[in-house]
Amino acid sequence: MDEGRIEMYNLSSAQGPRFAEIATEMTERAKELGPSPLNPCVESAAMQ
Repeated sequence: MDEGRIEMYNLSSAQGPRFAEIATEMTERAKELGPSPLNPCVESAAMQ
């Protein structure tokens, strides 16, 4: 698994804005990395 795909954060329920910021950053990073190499749907779609 690529290190860029896994991160862990410890946030309290009072850190809603920080959670939103982290979620946005992770979404952008996931889009840049492309489909997961572990997703079997990616392989089957490429074969069609």
